[in-house]
Amino acid sequence: MGDLKQHSLIKAQERLRDQVGHALRAALIAGELRPGSVYSAPGLAAELGVSATPVREAMLDLAREGLVEPVRNKGFRITEVSERDLDQYTELRTMIEVPTIGRIAKIATAEQLEELRPIAEEIVTSAREHNLIGYLEADRRFHLSLLALAGNDRLVETVGDLRKRSRLYGLTGLDEAGKLVSSAEEHIELLDLMIAGDAEAAEACMVRHLGHVRSLWAQGRDEPVGRTPGGLGSGL
Repeated sequence: MGDLKQHSLIKAQERLRDQVGHALRAALIAGELRPGSVYSAPGLAAELGVSATPVREAMLDLAREGLVEPVRNKGFRITEVSERDLDQYTELRTMIEVPTIGRIAKIATAEQLEELRPIAEEIVTSAREHNLIGYLEADRRFHLSLLALAGNDRLVETVGDLRKRSRLYGLTGLDEAGKLVSSAEEHIELLDLMIAGDAEAAEACMVRHLGHVRSLWAQGRDEPVGRTPGGLGSGL
C-alpha cells in the first residue's frame, strides 16, 4: 500500500505543478510578469501561497517553451519577444498554415469541420466575456485541431511551438475594449468557408486572421498594463 500512497503523492504534486504553471501563464498573458524582469521562485511562491518547489518545476516547463530563461542564483527572466521575432514567427506560420488550410478545405469532410464549431463559438464567447485565458486556450485548441486534419503530426507540433514563442501578453486593455471580438469571429468565418469547400477564400481568411493577430499583438505591447507583478494568488 505504501507504493500506492507514494503514487497518489506524485499525482498531487503534478497537479499542483500544473496549477502553478497555469497561474504563471495567466500572469504572463495579463502582463503581471513583465518581459525582461527576473523573478525568484520563492518570491512567486509566496505570492501564490505554495512552496517554491512546484514554482521552480513550473518555471522549468515554461523555460522549455521559451517563455522564460533561468538566471543563475536569481531565478527566471521573462523572455522578451522583439518586433523582428514576431514578424518572423508570423511569416513562418503564414508559410505553413495558409496552404495547409487550403488543402484541408479540399480533403476534410463537413462533419470533421463541424466538430470544431463548438470551439470556434467558445472563442467568441470568451472574447465577449473578457475571459482572455479562456480565449487563448480555445484559440490554441481550434487551430491545432484544425491543422491536425492534414494528418501531419510534426506540422501541428511545429505550429504549436511557434504559437508558444509568439504568445500574446499585456492584452488586458484590448480585451476590455472589446477589440478581440472581431478576431474571435474570424474563426467561425474560416470554418464556414472551409465547410463550403472554398479553399481560396479560406486561405485569404487565414492570411487576414494572422495579420489581425499580429496587429493586435503589436497594439498590446503599447497598451498600459493596469496591474503590477503582484496579485498572482488568484491564479490557483
